[in-house]
Amino acid sequence: MASLHPTRREFVAASGLLASGVVLAGDRNLGSVSTLAASEPSAIPRPDEILQRLLEGNKRFVTGQTTNPRRKPEDFGRLVEGQTPKAVIVGCADSRVPPELLFDQGVGDLFVVRVAGNVVSGAGAIVKGSIEYAVTELNVPLVMVLGHTQCGAVKAAMKHVKEQDPLPGAIAELVNTIKPAVIKARNQAGDALENAIKANVALGVERLKSLEPILSIAVKEGRAKVVGGLYDLRTGSVTIIG
Repeated sequence: MASLHPTRREFVAASGLLASGVVLAGDRNLGSVSTLAASEPSAIPRPDEILQRLLEGNKRFVTGQTTNPRRKPEDFGRLVEGQTPKAVIVGCADSRVPPELLFDQGVGDLFVVRVAGNVVSGAGAIVKGSIEYAVTELNVPLVMVLGHTQCGAVKAAMKHVKEQDPLPGAIAELVNTIKPAVIKARNQAGDALENAIKANVALGVERLKSLEPILSIAVKEGRAKVVGGLYDLRTGSVTIIG
């Protein structure tokens, strides 16, 4: 894997993340080895390895065989001095889509950014800056833009494109960020809503891959990978898009 961010060692020493890593290493006997924090703190796993672990966790969730790792009060206490998450999940704010549960991960495993419609383009510095922070300062190697079936934000965008109806407050601005995905998908064969949801995820992935100056370089150098996923509310399963 390419060399990490050059200020990583200084950042770790300053923030106490090294101490957190030692705790995580000692915690391997307390949870499932297939959870993300089971990795050696000194060796950052490759993005594909992290993705595989996420999908394995989702399979446990779907089959009702979850391990529910590291969710007790003492598990939170072990991370007081710092964090070493292994994946960023850019998910929807929908109450039915909790990333830690559907991937069967514990506290400290995922760096979660949630906003209605899991939007990236047009989401502003708060969302994109949060993702950049995770990649450049926490050395998170995997970013997943996670959409889900029956997404209300995408439904609203489809309705707005069709009817050109006025929307109140900041909802209009939110829906406008999703309109390009609706327009891109509207002539595709198949279910119109599912197509728009997938297009919205795909646009988010492409935006992050090209986001300068941090993510685009990390992706080009192989230090980070950006993927899209679709969570099925009915079955609980996550499939990779693209």
